[in-house]
Amino acid sequence: MRQAQITRNTLETRITVNLNLDGKGNAVQDTGVPFLEHMLDQIARHGMLDFEITAKGDLHIDAHHTVEDIGITLGQAFAKAVGDKKGIRRYGHAYVPLDEALSRVVIDLSGRPGLVLNAEFVRARIGDFDVDLINEFFQGFVNHALITLHIDNLAGKNAHHQAETIFKAFGRALRMALENDPAAAGVIPSTKGTL
Repeated sequence: MRQAQITRNTLETRITVNLNLDGKGNAVQDTGVPFLEHMLDQIARHGMLDFEITAKGDLHIDAHHTVEDIGITLGQAFAKAVGDKKGIRRYGHAYVPLDEALSRVVIDLSGRPGLVLNAEFVRARIGDFDVDLINEFFQGFVNHALITLHIDNLAGKNAHHQAETIFKAFGRALRMALENDPAAAGVIPSTKGTL
């Protein structure tokens, strides 16, 4: 079973993540950041992951620490759950539209952290949520999941739609990368023999 539980406590946040990579798309969340919860729900549903995330953070300051640390903790759980990566596809990609918005996400479960995020949001906030925190979430995730992630928002006139296409495409690309490859059963998908 590709599952993991991680708890991360700092002076700024207390976060617990329970993750099942072979789930049914269910997310249970209590983070205090409603828009992030909406976006994480997209990852669960489109990535067919199950997770429970609880977070208590210094939201009286702002959401930065909470959002970043959720990315970090979810990344740590992902790295633990994915294991040695034998028999998986390793690479995944997805294009996802939502009305006028379109995003592309490409993933390599490479063992090397890297993030390239190209998104010019049409406004700086979605409700109370600062769109800069989208980068902070994904940076925290890739640094600890040890993946290479390219995100491109290709079109959009509505910031909510732009963000939603990014998170949906991320879930879809992750799902593809995690799939078992019948032609490579029991084989680590790298010429190095390790990822």
